[in-house]
Amino acid sequence: MRNSSGWWLALLCGWLFSLPVPAYADDTASALAQRQQEQTELRDKIALIQKEIESKESSRKEASDALKASESAISVSVRKLNDLSIKQKKAQTELDELNLQIATQQALLTQIRLALSEQLRKQYQSGLSPLSAWLSGNDPQILGRNLAYLDYVAKARTASVARVQEQLSRLADLQARADGKQLEIAGLIRDENEQKSLFDAQRKDRATLLAQIEGQLAAQRAEADRLDRDGKHLNQLISSLDEQIVVARQLAEAVKRDQEAKKAEAARQAAEANKKRPDVLPAEPSTLKSGFKWPVRGNVMARFGTDRPEGGIWRGLLIASPEGAPVKPIASGTVVYATWLRGFGNIVIVDHGQQFLSIYAYLQSMLRQVGDAVTDSDTIATVGNTGGQLDSALYFELRRRNAAIDPTPYLEK
Repeated sequence: MRNSSGWWLALLCGWLFSLPVPAYADDTASALAQRQQEQTELRDKIALIQKEIESKESSRKEASDALKASESAISVSVRKLNDLSIKQKKAQTELDELNLQIATQQALLTQIRLALSEQLRKQYQSGLSPLSAWLSGNDPQILGRNLAYLDYVAKARTASVARVQEQLSRLADLQARADGKQLEIAGLIRDENEQKSLFDAQRKDRATLLAQIEGQLAAQRAEADRLDRDGKHLNQLISSLDEQIVVARQLAEAVKRDQEAKKAEAARQAAEANKKRPDVLPAEPSTLKSGFKWPVRGNVMARFGTDRPEGGIWRGLLIASPEGAPVKPIASGTVVYATWLRGFGNIVIVDHGQQFLSIYAYLQSMLRQVGDAVTDSDTIATVGNTGGQLDSALYFELRRRNAAIDPTPYLEK
């Protein structure tokens, strides 16, 4: 690759410096909407930067570049399928809750109806009514007691009828909401089936394309200087992310601040006493500690510092795992890069603070976007073999100050 990255690095920094640093506005829904808008603008600008870099970069083309459109489209499809699955599960949970409320309401309505029926039966059996009481000729005191009792019964019956009407109205509302939720689920299932069909077609197209360029890919893998070029490309990219990391982290923290403030306000309104605002900005660790979970489970095919068959050494771990297996970040952080990159296919970079970055490559799909705050329990991607790789595996790198370091000491034994 030509040593001409200075212009696009300057362009990148210029654009990033022109981005507004988010102000910490009032803890309101409008502030949260503003953060989301700022995230969208950041992603749009990064996309423009990426296009500009690609258009002005070296004119050298590689066989794996032909896979970019196909593999990027597959990533989008998988992310949409994942989103639809999450929405469907949420809708189903809400429907189950509505059905439970409907069952509870029906049981309560049955109890009220039985109580009202019992009241009517007992009054009928007693033969007591306002007219019969007046015509009975009883002592005035007895008459007064009977009339007071009948008045109490009449009021109780009226209250029971009102409760029946109220419960019927609530039951109708719950049923209408349940019907609406069933329609929503049916729509999500339909959208999911359509997306699956599109995904299957995209996979077939990629398989066809792979078969067409397999010879070129094989020759490309044998190039002794290809790994060095790809490594330099990644180094230049990460060097250019410094300002982007600051902006993305600020946005993620601002969104989290607004979300936590919204939760705190809801809690305050629900219970005025003993309220306590949560600490929305956890302290950043002074260093990345050891004992983190592996990003994916599988056999380690290549370790840091070992020789690569085609020349050069591995700067990370290559972990064999089935296509579509979930990939999780090793620690909490902020997504600062998520796109297709030559030599690495679909790639996600997470900033953990203190100049620690973790890199996840060869991905089938990227499920999170720039600016997203993530934890070690979140699925950020799925395993694949993009970028012209032979086998389904995750390439994982850990960097400190843009220098690749051995990830193994930081992971669980």
